[in-house]
Amino acid sequence: MKRNKIALASAAFLAAGAIALAGCSSGSSPEPTDSADGNIDPNAIISASGSEPENPLIPTNTNEVGGGKILDSIFAGLAYYDGDGKLVKDMADKIDVTGPDELTITLKKGQKFTDGTEVKADNFIKAWNYGAQLSNKQLNQSWFADIEGFSADADSELSGLAKKDDYTFTIKLTSPVAADFATRLGYSAFYPLPDVAFDDMAKFGENPIGNGPYMLAKEGAWQHDVQIDLVKNPDYKGSRKLSNGGLTLVFYTSYDAAYADLLGGNLDVIDSIPDASIATFQSDLGDRAVNQPAAIFQSFTIGEWLPHFSGKEGELRRAAISMAIDRESITKTIFNGTRVPATDFTSPALDGYQKSLKGGDVLKFDATEAKKLWAEADKISPWEGKFEIAYNANGPHQAWVEAVANSLKNNLGIDAGPVSYVDFATLRAAINDKTADGQRTFKTAARSGWQADYPGVYNFLFPLYTTGASSNDGDYTNPDVDKLLAEGAAATSVDEANKKYTEAQEILIKDLPAIPLWYQNSIGGFGESVHNVKFGWNSVPLFEEITKDKTK
Repeated sequence: MKRNKIALASAAFLAAGAIALAGCSSGSSPEPTDSADGNIDPNAIISASGSEPENPLIPTNTNEVGGGKILDSIFAGLAYYDGDGKLVKDMADKIDVTGPDELTITLKKGQKFTDGTEVKADNFIKAWNYGAQLSNKQLNQSWFADIEGFSADADSELSGLAKKDDYTFTIKLTSPVAADFATRLGYSAFYPLPDVAFDDMAKFGENPIGNGPYMLAKEGAWQHDVQIDLVKNPDYKGSRKLSNGGLTLVFYTSYDAAYADLLGGNLDVIDSIPDASIATFQSDLGDRAVNQPAAIFQSFTIGEWLPHFSGKEGELRRAAISMAIDRESITKTIFNGTRVPATDFTSPALDGYQKSLKGGDVLKFDATEAKKLWAEADKISPWEGKFEIAYNANGPHQAWVEAVANSLKNNLGIDAGPVSYVDFATLRAAINDKTADGQRTFKTAARSGWQADYPGVYNFLFPLYTTGASSNDGDYTNPDVDKLLAEGAAATSVDEANKKYTEAQEILIKDLPAIPLWYQNSIGGFGESVHNVKFGWNSVPLFEEITKDKTK
């Protein structure tokens, strides 16, 4: 299968100097493609499948796709990633890498939040400081770790953020990673917040006031577990050009229901296909079907705190579990070729992906070796109990989780099975739950796929596997991995960076903090009345570009 590479911007590794980050030039979305009769309604509301956000809609506390879709629609950061993964300036007029450990940000003037207040430097500085404070317990706290003054263990101001004037501020970093840091600035953790947010953050998160191309239709537009209604923001003057009048994201409890609505003409866009329809959706939808490479990786994570999964015993059992899974068979029979067995922890859609890692044989099906490794672990401590994998029932995961569990039953001779949670938010809440002394209470393995935040290998490794990182569900820690990732981020060339990331992956493939399964294509479809539907590099539809026929 041919795959387009999404490379890190070549200028992301520029020498220090007063230079603007390449790849951040002003851009605009392509002109909408009209339907056959030209009967396009610029005020039409587009409907699409979504999922109930895990938390109130605060940028620094959202690290899952359901909430991320909404935040990316109603907020605008310094920059955003276009459909090809290119960084495009939005609120920023300039993003200057002024030294190996320093950036200078210059904002466009006249950009406003939907409450009428202007977007200024303080709105970024205050929002980032809020996200970095330990007492605020924000899921994206670790995204600010490279900024001077950050502390993971105490409340402290980000001293590296300095306001020069209302439209200019500087970012001083703790290490020479400025060029790489600039490529991260399109991620939602770095969005600004209006002053009113800090009066009552919980209340704000239920009815957020943003500065993006869409805005909430009204107070209470977020109907929990039902849908959220967004309309065009008339005050948005950024780089994304809207071709419709609004967006309704419907929170389905199953993709079977969403797909039925699509076929019945009651939904415009769906960004995943239920298991039962994977074999037929392309023939069902014809040229309205989407099946393309995307920066998505599927795995499941086994917590370091679980009995039998730490130390040498844990190393043996993790390897045995990985080798007991027939990835090739599962991707063919369940996914009909819309998945590809994993060979590393990243994505073939990225520059730096590794088709073959040292130690990568652990990702190949070998039932005999798996049984041998499991028996060696039993000599350390005999296995007892049931091995379970948790998943959310409102996503297309049941079939593959059951298939993986059956592989473990048949090839390791143990009791194994799935554990279903009603929806993604409930699963995430269970995974993140901790006791008063900070210990996780989660008792099983859990699915842990990753959909990229920005197009770089570092994004598939740092948030999931560095010590204390925002999405490190297994509480994995290895100082050598931390060191190599930091050295990669500080590298002066793409090749040097990828070399360090590969070395880190060679440790990960031995430790297996997560069990890599497969790379996922972006699969979905759209209705007959919408046009110019495109899915981006990260599998999210480019909602702002979609057009819709006028109602006849």
